[in-house]
Amino acid sequence: MPGPVSRRVRLALLLLALGFLALNVVAAFHAWRFTHFVVEAGTHTGNLEQLTAPQKLWVLLTGIKNPRPVNQARPDFPYVTLYLSSPNGRLESWYSAVPDARGTVALFHGYTSSKSKLLTEAATFRRFGYNVLLTDFAGNGGSDGNVCTVGHHEAEDVAAVVRWLQRRPGAVFIYANSMGAVATLRAEAELGVQPTANVLECPYGSMLQTAQNRFRSMHVPPFPMANLLVFWGGVENNFWAFDLNATAYATRPTTPTLLLWGDADPRVTRSETDAIYAALRGPKQRQDFPRSGHEPYWWKHWQLWEQTIQEFLRQQ
Repeated sequence: MPGPVSRRVRLALLLLALGFLALNVVAAFHAWRFTHFVVEAGTHTGNLEQLTAPQKLWVLLTGIKNPRPVNQARPDFPYVTLYLSSPNGRLESWYSAVPDARGTVALFHGYTSSKSKLLTEAATFRRFGYNVLLTDFAGNGGSDGNVCTVGHHEAEDVAAVVRWLQRRPGAVFIYANSMGAVATLRAEAELGVQPTANVLECPYGSMLQTAQNRFRSMHVPPFPMANLLVFWGGVENNFWAFDLNATAYATRPTTPTLLLWGDADPRVTRSETDAIYAALRGPKQRQDFPRSGHEPYWWKHWQLWEQTIQEFLRQQ
């Protein structure tokens, strides 16, 4: 008969196994909520770093509210609505041409966002003399689907849009923020996309790093839940999410790139931004924005943001 020591060991192992199973169940549930939008109307969970302690605990237990992003505004400049084909489904885009254009800027939004959030940026590029094409990633706005992989599958949408534009006359530039910037780097590194130049705002270093940052912003230890969240997010969406790595992608393309970052960003750290900038192979420039968080930089630094981008585009 087993002695009391062996029974205690078995009980401890059983409890460890049950605890590990429970962590995986919770992580798989959270990963699904992060990557699958729901169609019911509602308010998205607020910025995690701004939640109260009870609210953070509730999010940890129940997951985020993730209603499908919608376009809440329309351009106040002339435009036409286009529908482009991507491996992820039909994408809805707004295209606006200007006379004697210097080229076209393709604009890509971030996580839980839509093309309508980039209307100010699009109007600015039009004033600079560029056509603009704003696109909803699959699962967002007017595009098909309800899945968001935080940059992986979205790279195929970037590729579809840029290749559509490159079948037409003129240079093609990319302006993308956060998730859209990561999708752009993957599209160039792994899908062969070659625009004339990039303007990238606050790409995160890797999927694991951004998950860890989310936990730290809630003052919760990131290990092991961040790792499990990344694992299940990839499994549930048919890719290896630990390879979703903007720093690694940056080492491969040679596209001239302007990298923008806010030095008060709680979601994308300075070390991540430093690593991405160091990894970029092609001609590169960088501009940091004091006191700006994970937000449009023109909110606090309109003149600096506008001047930096315009001068970069003129050099291309």
